[in-house]
Amino acid sequence: MQVLFKSRHPHAADLRGLTEQRVRFVLRRMGWLVPRAEVQMSDVNGPRGGVDKRCQVELRTDGAGSVVVTSMSNDWRTALDNALARAARFLMRQWRRSSDSRRQRQRLLTHER
Repeated sequence: MQVLFKSRHPHAADLRGLTEQRVRFVLRRMGWLVPRAEVQMSDVNGPRGGVDKRCQVELRTDGAGSVVVTSMSNDWRTALDNALARAARFLMRQWRRSSDSRRQRQRLLTHER
């Protein structure tokens, strides 16, 4: 899996290694489905503070298209973990739906014979 990291903020750039580790860990079971992940971190307010750390995760998948999830929080790590958790849940839901529909079609075909 290819993991791309983008950020202009100097403190977020320090999280490059951690970000790649977290992406690979969260998506370890779905790596075959996601050949490319792009993580973008930005500070919305700048130095004013508040809930302004934004993490956007874009997963390019085989078959399901592109999945984009955004999360905002007080710190970078929480924003990253929340966005990855939502993206993983969405991917699993999509995969289950597609496999369930395939199973149902297979059952219908066997019952028709």
